[in-house]
Amino acid sequence: MHQLLRNILFGLTDAHVILEPVSGQLMHPEALTAFDQLRRGARKAGFDPKVVSGFRDFERQRTIWNAKASGQRPVLDSAGQPLDVARMSPEEIVFAILRWSALPGGSRHHWGTDFDVIDAAAVPEDYRVQLTPEEVADEGVFGPFHCWLDEQIAAGHSYGLFRPYGADRGGVAPERWHLSYAPRAKEFQQLHCAQSLREQLQLCQADGDLALADTVCGAMEAIYPRFVEVPESAYPTNMDRL
Repeated sequence: MHQLLRNILFGLTDAHVILEPVSGQLMHPEALTAFDQLRRGARKAGFDPKVVSGFRDFERQRTIWNAKASGQRPVLDSAGQPLDVARMSPEEIVFAILRWSALPGGSRHHWGTDFDVIDAAAVPEDYRVQLTPEEVADEGVFGPFHCWLDEQIAAGHSYGLFRPYGADRGGVAPERWHLSYAPRAKEFQQLHCAQSLREQLQLCQADGDLALADTVCGAMEAIYPRFVEVPESAYPTNMDRL
C-alpha cells in the first residue's frame, strides 16, 4: 500500500483535508461539498447545520483512548452511565470504551469523510454541546433538525451523506449526530482491514504508547467487524448516482 494512502487510512496525515470556514474543522473536500449542499437546503427549512467535529488524527484519538483507559475520562455503559473500571477485566474495559470511542487508527474521522453536526440555530452561541442521545432525540434540542435530516436521507436528498451509526448493531452506540460521505468513505473502508490496523497498533504496543494494546491486538478479530467496519447494508443504495 502506498505510504500516503496508509497514512490517510490511519489518521497519520492531514494532507487530504481542507478547512471548513464556518466551524474551523477540517474535512475531506468532497464531504465538505456535500455538506454545503445539505446546509443550503437546511437553512431554507429554518435550521443552521454546523460541524462540531471533523477530521481527527491518530494522536488525538489515542489521547482520548488513553484518557478513558486510565480513568481520566469516564467509561460509559450503553445507557451513558459511568462504569467502575476497577471492577472490570481489561477486555471488558476495551469493549466498553469502543461502545462510544473509536480506536486510534480505526476511526472514520481519520478520513475526513465523517463529521459530527448540530443545529446551531437551536441553541445560544455559548451552549456547550455534549453530543448525547438526549440532545438528538426527537424531543431533544437538536431533534427537529435530525427529523428533517432523516427525511432527506430517506428520500435520497442528502447528497451522499448518511448515518453510519444510525442503528444499534451491537457495536458502536447509535450516533445520530455522525454523518459520513458515503462514496469516499466506502472506498477508504474497503482499503482498511483488521490486519493492517493490528500492525499499526503493534507499533504503539512496542513503544508503550497505547493503553491496553495487548488486549486490543489480541481481540482484533472480534473488535474489527463489530466496532470498526460498517456493514454494506448501512450505506445508501443510490451511490452509483452520486
